[in-house]
Amino acid sequence: MIATRSQRIRTNGIELQVVTAGPEAGHPVILLHGFPDFWYGWRYQIDALAARGFRLIMPDQRGYDLSDKPAAAAAYDISQLNRDILLLMDALHLPRASLVAHDFGGAVAWWIAANQPERVDRLVVLNCPHFLTYRQAHRGLEQLTRSWYVGALVVPRLSEALCKARGYQALIRLGPGTRLGGMRDEDLPSYREAWSQPGAVHGMLSWYRAMLPALFRPFPNTRITVPTLLVWGKRDAFLSSAMAKPSVELCDHGKLVMFDDATHWVHWDEPERVNPLIADWLSGAPETSRRGASPPR
Repeated sequence: MIATRSQRIRTNGIELQVVTAGPEAGHPVILLHGFPDFWYGWRYQIDALAARGFRLIMPDQRGYDLSDKPAAAAAYDISQLNRDILLLMDALHLPRASLVAHDFGGAVAWWIAANQPERVDRLVVLNCPHFLTYRQAHRGLEQLTRSWYVGALVVPRLSEALCKARGYQALIRLGPGTRLGGMRDEDLPSYREAWSQPGAVHGMLSWYRAMLPALFRPFPNTRITVPTLLVWGKRDAFLSSAMAKPSVELCDHGKLVMFDDATHWVHWDEPERVNPLIADWLSGAPETSRRGASPPR
């Protein structure tokens, strides 16, 4: 992996650890990890995207790894998560940037693109449905069945204890241990170190605790006007692929690429195919501007 640089940046009343890579003069791309990940989750993308000339900005989002970890669940409301990234852009003097996001990071990216489209050049989301699609999907049995783990993660204190038990085995099963490839034994110490930071497990679980009430509120905006690429691993154990097409249909300029044999961690399972897709989309390749679904290249 190419050299990375780390710094703490004040944003929205907290400090985030932010790891950067690639040329300083390159087009800025903010990569947003999900649960139970941290910036290191982009390790298979860093070299490929930096080689294409992008300036990569990879924050540990609030509650994760070395970033600040507010105690109250309300501090993890989507309005605060959204503001973290917008004020991070301000701190870096970036009027606009592209967003690449996975899992819960995708929820933040969808929200920013819907409500502050003037700040987003292009959007790439990996295995995360649009927030409106996610809410609507829970009217059916399939996604309700897949979302069993959410209820298990929001029980105060018990959830924290279960996640920490036996060397974070629950987090390994729910997260990095569920995909086909990408996680090597030598990666596990990095994840255990991130999860063992004071308040980290509580902070990570607070995202779920704040999500549930937010899903029942009216959404100010839902249409996505920025060019959007949705990449989906069809063997996702947690999120139904039936949500992928409706999510793209909420985009004015959207494209869906489905990987039949990849899991929720599609960017780990298929980096040699996912990375060019991301780079081409961020570069504005003409063939990526079509609406609708297409097979992986």
